[in-house]
Amino acid sequence: MSRSHDHGGTVFATARRMGVPLSSLTDFSASINPLGLAPSVKAAIDGALDSLVHYPDAGHEEMKEALGRYHGLPADRFVVANGSTELIYQLPAVLSGRRALLAAPCFSEYERALKRQQWETDYFLLSPEDGFSLDAGRLEAKLAEGYDAFYLCNPGNPSGTLYPPHTVEQVCELCNAAGTFLVLDEAFMDFCEEASAKHAVATSDNVLILRSMTKFFGIPGLRLGYAMAHERLCRSIDARGVPWNVNTLALAAGTASLADREYHRRTTLFIDRERGYLCGLLDGLSQLKVYPSRANFLLVEILGPMTARDLARKLLEELVIIRDCATFNGLTPHFFRIAVRTRAENERLVTCLEKILH
Repeated sequence: MSRSHDHGGTVFATARRMGVPLSSLTDFSASINPLGLAPSVKAAIDGALDSLVHYPDAGHEEMKEALGRYHGLPADRFVVANGSTELIYQLPAVLSGRRALLAAPCFSEYERALKRQQWETDYFLLSPEDGFSLDAGRLEAKLAEGYDAFYLCNPGNPSGTLYPPHTVEQVCELCNAAGTFLVLDEAFMDFCEEASAKHAVATSDNVLILRSMTKFFGIPGLRLGYAMAHERLCRSIDARGVPWNVNTLALAAGTASLADREYHRRTTLFIDRERGYLCGLLDGLSQLKVYPSRANFLLVEILGPMTARDLARKLLEELVIIRDCATFNGLTPHFFRIAVRTRAENERLVTCLEKILH
């Protein structure tokens, strides 16, 4: 049964509700690169300001060429959108069928988008007890019930679990055999790019890979995302889109982000280091269980009577925001998610947790 839909990153609404300045809040609920915009991206945005007197590039040609260079794929294998969520809402109208299977826990907008197009949804539950592992035999048996699409997020959100390439290849094979289209959401894959299944789109017309520019590149306010797929599917999605759906500043920022390899290197090193450091601090709190992650966030379980909702309320008194995960299918009210932020912010969060839990 589906639960209510909500998200992290509601920092503007929280500041208004509390009557405090936005700058006073530390937001661990949204998993955004704590390094912020790359200097090259700021320069690109500034350089594009004079172009605002013209309509945006409706074909997103420069952005697609940049994506092709970044991923080593032809430019016609990409669709650019106003955030990957726009693509999530376009897909149900493009895909054939009416039954979808969602690997859960997962992003709530999959189900919401599918139901808008009268799709039936079912869940393939991944359990925290076995580390959210994906059992191929169980998935094969489930797909045999007859599904037109299977949605899988890798790394998982909110689990952070990374499914290795051989597992994803197995999922692709199972979906092909069952006649099920695979929607693979790699919104956080930039943090571990070597594990991407992106080259599957070069050989299969039965898979689409979603990507977000929000998380790794730190530009959620500009709304930019894209998909990788067979050129025929890309053309079909583009044909159904609205004109000028991506603004000029977003396209300039996206193109510059993809070209800034030094920013990519610094981000990956920073997140790997700070994620490990934060895990170590949290492991020192006996009331918490931290789940392994390859993304820029951690899923944490409270091993006591306190719920994540209660913890979130107490942390908010300290002007710290976390993501209560009770609304994710397959998780209990004792789970919460936190972003990996700067060293000082991570230490402050753990200090607040120690104070509350003790």
